[in-house]
Amino acid sequence: MESIVRFIVHDIENFPIVWSRRAAITPGYAVQWEREMDALTARAEPFVIIFEEDQPDEMHEDRKMRGIWLKRNKLVLAEQCKAVLAIEPDAIKRSALKVQSALAARAFGVTMDVAASAEDARSMAYGLLGEPAR
Repeated sequence: MESIVRFIVHDIENFPIVWSRRAAITPGYAVQWEREMDALTARAEPFVIIFEEDQPDEMHEDRKMRGIWLKRNKLVLAEQCKAVLAIEPDAIKRSALKVQSALAARAFGVTMDVAASAEDARSMAYGLLGEPAR
């Protein structure tokens, strides 16, 4: 029997658009994040993750745990996750974040980009999924 995962870190209400909830990024969140990512990839359907703006810094242990999961699941994630998008309204910060995103994209095999607004991110996500914007 398959267990049901309660999503706390990610909002999947508008799947295939998955929103990362900034309020859920608290010390120790990576355990729940991993459960949710396992459940997302188990669906075997394409999706895009959008990070709300002003994401908090994460604890070293959480970053380390996520990095291990990302490396271990690089192939399946690259196949299913069409992109990870961040929202950054400030043009200068957005440019810097785009450089960081390019490095992360190479490391994890997933397209990463930065949008100026939630509306732009949503539009980009649907385009990457080959779907009309809703």
